Amino acid sequence: MELLDYLLHIDKYLHLFIEQYGTWIYVILFLIVFVETGLVVMPFLPGDSLLFATGMLIAQSDELSITLAIIILLVAAIGGDSLNYLIGNKVGMRLTRVKLFGKQIIKEEHLDKTHSFYEKYGERTIVISRFIPIVRTLAPFVAGVGKMKYSVFMTYNVIGGLIWVLSLTLAGYFLGNIPFVQEHFSKIVLLIIVVSVLPIVYEFLKVKLSKKA
Repeated sequence: MELLDYLLHIDKYLHLFIEQYGTWIYVILFLIVFVETGLVVMPFLPGDSLLFATGMLIAQSDELSITLAIIILLVAAIGGDSLNYLIGNKVGMRLTRVKLFGKQIIKEEHLDKTHSFYEKYGERTIVISRFIPIVRTLAPFVAGVGKMKYSVFMTYNVIGGLIWVLSLTLAGYFLGNIPFVQEHFSKIVLLIIVVSVLPIVYEFLKVKLSKKA
């Protein structure tokens, strides 16, 4: 519940960070996005909602630059996926056997869902997964495990990173000063999360129905 509250009210938390740390918020944003995309064991960190909230708050701030924020977020997103690919390429599936407090840090069902996306979309999964929680974190790892050609991976990594960061951050930036958006931010974030999760639900139901058939 605390995580859900954090996701739905991330604008308030970011606002507090900006008040306390000023321009150091750039470093905080970089670390959150880099870790969420770069470490396969951290898929629960905010992604889409963070980018939207960042754009929204920058629109209301005289201290922060949307251009600098986008550059930093792009470096974090592309660099994070690159690190995740290298972890998958060098460590491979051995990491899936690692346990923390008696539980696997990478769940088999999450890997299965990611594999199903690769089967359907191929290399485009790197781009599409940017907008899908959990799959976003696992997709570059699975690409590394599968030995996808690095130049191909990087092409889709850069394209996906650009589309993801620019679309959500700029959406928040241009909508951030609209009173309706400010008043219903948590509902908008919830809608973003629901829309992001729909592809996973679709694939899950598709697999279940095919098994019954």
